[in-house]
Amino acid sequence: MTRSIPGFDYHRVPAADDVALNVAVAGSGTPIVLLHGFPQTHLMWRHVAADLATDHTVIVPDLRGYGDSDKPDAIAPDTYSKRRMAADIVTSAAALGHDRFALVGHDRGALVALRAGLDHPDAVTHLASLDVLPTLDMWDVLHGADAAVAFHLYLMAQPPGLPEQMIAASADAFFAYFLDRWTKDPAAVPPLVRAAYLDACRESVPSIVADYRASATIDIDHDRVDRAAGNRLAMPVAVLQQDWGAALGFEAAALWSSWAPNLDHRTVDAGHFMAEEDPETVVAVIRDLVRR
Repeated sequence: MTRSIPGFDYHRVPAADDVALNVAVAGSGTPIVLLHGFPQTHLMWRHVAADLATDHTVIVPDLRGYGDSDKPDAIAPDTYSKRRMAADIVTSAAALGHDRFALVGHDRGALVALRAGLDHPDAVTHLASLDVLPTLDMWDVLHGADAAVAFHLYLMAQPPGLPEQMIAASADAFFAYFLDRWTKDPAAVPPLVRAAYLDACRESVPSIVADYRASATIDIDHDRVDRAAGNRLAMPVAVLQQDWGAALGFEAAALWSSWAPNLDHRTVDAGHFMAEEDPETVVAVIRDLVRR
């Protein structure tokens, strides 16, 4: 079972709050940081990272609470807030010698990237998001029976105790459900990589739930403050998404443009795990972005 990207060096890098992140690094040139989503680890970037490392310094961490990074107990409401997780990324990049960098996130990692862009505009030069909506907009568009597609959001939003117990009792079935249902091309996540994801998630149930719970609580508070203040992303932004709007009745580009005035929004045919299903398109969009 693999838990590393060939050709990358691995480091334990200090982040915020005495947390250390597991970080893969390779290449040279202007830095690009890649943040993974759920239910995955930094391995989801293996194809994209290897391509980008031919002419960039590529930094690929496991988020706090995931993979081989530290998993602090959620003793405070903000332990797994996207604000804390964004501070992890800025701090760890600086520890590696990079005070400014392009930032790309998928799924949960895209929410961390969005918060980093809002909180640390001097550090994030360019920002890309793969297949997610900003937190406030995500909750706003989920209504009625259509919200069933995101049942996991509601489950993990519940108070501590029951969600962790239920998920831990069927961890492999729970996390595999999303790997299978959200993938258009099953071959994109081969058995060894799939097993690595399941193994990592099985070891991280409390912290994964805490991450999601934060998105239903403190992350909403932080986003509402920014929206009320008119804070928006100052850097060039690229967004890749499936055509969610056709199914749920909203315009994703319009929702994103309210946060990102300098926006390149594209709809793709790949499934949710597009960095594995269509890495060529993802790489091309990132390269276009960092040239802006």
